[in-house]
Amino acid sequence: MAQTMTVSQTEEGTRLLRWFLRHFPSMPQRDFYRLCRGGQIRVNSSRVRGNEVLRAGDLVRIPPTLGNFTTPPPPRATGGNLFSLADLEALRQCIIHDDDDIVVFNKPAGLAVQGGTGIRKSVDKMAAAMYPYAKISLVHRLDRETSGVLVVAKTQMAAQKLARAFQDKTTHKEYLALLAGHVSVPRGTIDNYLIKGAVVDSPARINGGPRPQRAVTDYHVLGAAGNMTWVAFTPQTGRTHQLRLHSALCLHAPIVGDALYGDGRHVDPAVASVVGTRHLFLFAHKITFQHPTTGRLMTMRAVVPEFMMPVLKLLEFPIPE
Repeated sequence: MAQTMTVSQTEEGTRLLRWFLRHFPSMPQRDFYRLCRGGQIRVNSSRVRGNEVLRAGDLVRIPPTLGNFTTPPPPRATGGNLFSLADLEALRQCIIHDDDDIVVFNKPAGLAVQGGTGIRKSVDKMAAAMYPYAKISLVHRLDRETSGVLVVAKTQMAAQKLARAFQDKTTHKEYLALLAGHVSVPRGTIDNYLIKGAVVDSPARINGGPRPQRAVTDYHVLGAAGNMTWVAFTPQTGRTHQLRLHSALCLHAPIVGDALYGDGRHVDPAVASVVGTRHLFLFAHKITFQHPTTGRLMTMRAVVPEFMMPVLKLLEFPIPE
């Protein structure tokens, strides 16, 4: 007897063929198209051709013959990773956008983007478990402590195009940060060089060491209260810890919660009692890029993390949607 399955919110935007291959991976594509032609596979009771884009809540008719094909087992931790099904569901709730080519997360603070030695939970490994039949590839990075928008490719073609876009600086990223200090110039551009956690003015090597890398950041102040400053950053380059270094060493106002480049002594006492967290107050708010397949210009936004909200409300700083 035929059954129906409901398309979940996180599966919205998936084409019908790929949806079936995720749920019934051993089914040959020729059988899928044969069942479509015969009207055995339907969406919302309507006949299909197989390339339809699904929407959340769609009802997909599953013919009884598909019982012969295996259904993929639920994702589980492998290879020394220690994430659980609950961890995967928590990350699934962070999805901003999902289609055949990309998935965009609002990455939580404290979650590593890339797995490695000593890292048990990471976005790349967890995304690979969530999408076992996709080719998950990272195309840009966020520090573990930084929250916000993270774009992940699901195909090799998407990965190549997006990686090139990030390298060519055709994407536009905006970060928001709460700084412990007063920024005297409300708008400007920081243009210098970074090397081993330090800022220098020249690209020259020191004692034959590595060459410093140019780092460029545009910024503008969104609000100020006491010695706390709410700032929007637009990085033109993507150096390691660029915004954290530029805040602490160039604006002389480290990002709140930055244990590496700030000591916490500059945080307003009235604010310190509300912060109540060791999270870094640096947030990747939005990113604009061309979709790797459609070419459509997309802007992905993430909501401000909950741990920031009490402080922003206390200081009456503008909270972006």
